[in-house]
Amino acid sequence: MNILSKLLNFLLLQNFSKILRLSLLVAMISLVAIPSVAQESGVLATKADSLRGSITPQRAWWDVVYYDLNVTIQPQDSAITGYNNITYRVEKAPRQMQIDLQDPLQIDQVKQNGKSLSFHRVKNSYAYMIDVPSDLKKDSLYTLSVYYHGRPKVAQNPPWDGGFIWAQDSLDNNWVATANQGLGASVWWPNKDHQTAEPDSMSINITVPDPMVNVSNGRLRDTTHHDNGMTTWSWFVSNPINNYNVAVNAGNYVNFTKTFDGKKGPLDLSYWVLKQDLDKAKKQFQQVKPMMRCFEDWFGAYPFYEDSFKLVQTPHLGMEHQSAVAYGNGFKNGYMGEDLSGTGWGLKWDFIIIHESGHEWWGNNITGKDIADMWVHEGFTSYSESIYTECRFGKEAGAEYSRGLRSRIQNKTPITGKYGLNNEGSGDMYYKAHNMLHMIRQIVANDSTWKHILRGLQNEFHHQTVTADQVERYIIEHSGKDLDDVFDQYLHYADIPSFQYKIKEGVLHYRWKADVSQFDMPLEATLNDTSSYEFIYPTSDHWKRAELKLDEPADFSVNPNYYIKKDNVQKPDTLNR
Repeated sequence: MNILSKLLNFLLLQNFSKILRLSLLVAMISLVAIPSVAQESGVLATKADSLRGSITPQRAWWDVVYYDLNVTIQPQDSAITGYNNITYRVEKAPRQMQIDLQDPLQIDQVKQNGKSLSFHRVKNSYAYMIDVPSDLKKDSLYTLSVYYHGRPKVAQNPPWDGGFIWAQDSLDNNWVATANQGLGASVWWPNKDHQTAEPDSMSINITVPDPMVNVSNGRLRDTTHHDNGMTTWSWFVSNPINNYNVAVNAGNYVNFTKTFDGKKGPLDLSYWVLKQDLDKAKKQFQQVKPMMRCFEDWFGAYPFYEDSFKLVQTPHLGMEHQSAVAYGNGFKNGYMGEDLSGTGWGLKWDFIIIHESGHEWWGNNITGKDIADMWVHEGFTSYSESIYTECRFGKEAGAEYSRGLRSRIQNKTPITGKYGLNNEGSGDMYYKAHNMLHMIRQIVANDSTWKHILRGLQNEFHHQTVTADQVERYIIEHSGKDLDDVFDQYLHYADIPSFQYKIKEGVLHYRWKADVSQFDMPLEATLNDTSSYEFIYPTSDHWKRAELKLDEPADFSVNPNYYIKKDNVQKPDTLNR
């Protein structure tokens, strides 16, 4: 019995008057009621968490089609004013509409068809409820205009702790940017702030003081110079885009361009960097073309030819802003000059160029419906680093890079977060999910099939939001391998499975020890002196046996590309359990 049921039963048994008892019941329900999604998740969560992370009734009845965002930025006082014209389609019977905007920003007015609409902010949340007309027709389109102003949250440690970045470049010019993954786009503009809510296209109009240049997503349509010393930079995104990808990048930029001859024809490569860093950028950004060749070979055509590919220098490390990838790695290889894998391969290329551009396929083309499944973004993109290393330096180099990242895995909490609560899982979504995918490639045991699966995911879910289950089902179906236990163990439990074995009188005794009941992942091991690996099929429910044809028992090994624990059991009696 949950806490709410206990309280209700207690009150019902008390000798209170009917009216007093009813009043107490209502009060108790309002105090202790937790959204059902929070109860099911097994965590204590607030109403604000549920409003932010779930498809509420106030979100479910309408679908965003187009955003026309207009924002004026004033670096001198860190303030913004603006409005967002939200074109939406009515999917179900209309009710209040939820629009999200985070403190300390405030909505000033909401209008539709020239009429002002009433609204209120839900207490202790970022959600505003708009009283839209009740006679909206199903399948029809309407445009809602939301006007707002304020000083947006300042990012304390971008891009991890996101918000607005107010900075100065090396010549003391104003330099402004946004980075808000996880925190949400509503930190600086009003929208339907959920990863399922991708508009089909979008106009981004950012007004900044001269001589600043603003670079946002998509292609530059127009610049409008105003008499007050401000200029509006108008960009248009012709593809679906996730809210958190929409970006402001305003600074003393200059632009240079290249063209990549890609799978869908000429792809425009556009680079926006600070004027004083132009020469360094021209040298470092030469890595983009070979990266595009590798990624198009393994993942299929770049997903946003219509909107071009851009790298934009930023005052923060980097972010996967669709078609306007943020770059702040100091024009050097590695991750701020460090090889995260410790193998040396990570210093052969610029981490931010490769990783953040990999997100164009994994995160931007295919987007997780719920932030709990962020491994679909970060695990595949981390794995794309290994793919790039393999493409440039050979298969073993890529494998070494993957294995080298294991020292950074914590295995303390599950990769997958809590659904419906805007809750990410652990940071193991990067390197652990990466190594899970690398291991699945070994189980598939056919590189042509594996490449076909990676390309196929991009085609099957092109410009879509997906669940992790959809991704897993696709891999299982097209690999022909039973991988349910693998995904379950590595994504939903903190620890990794342990391969328990004992060699006794020339016989290998083996089994799995895992959290998943009857865990049965295949494994490659050396059973003879040919030095080649053979598949064995341990399970967690009983010991199995295999004859060894090795000169020395110590020659026994398992394929190091499997991310597992190995436990050489010392007590022979455990073999009978």
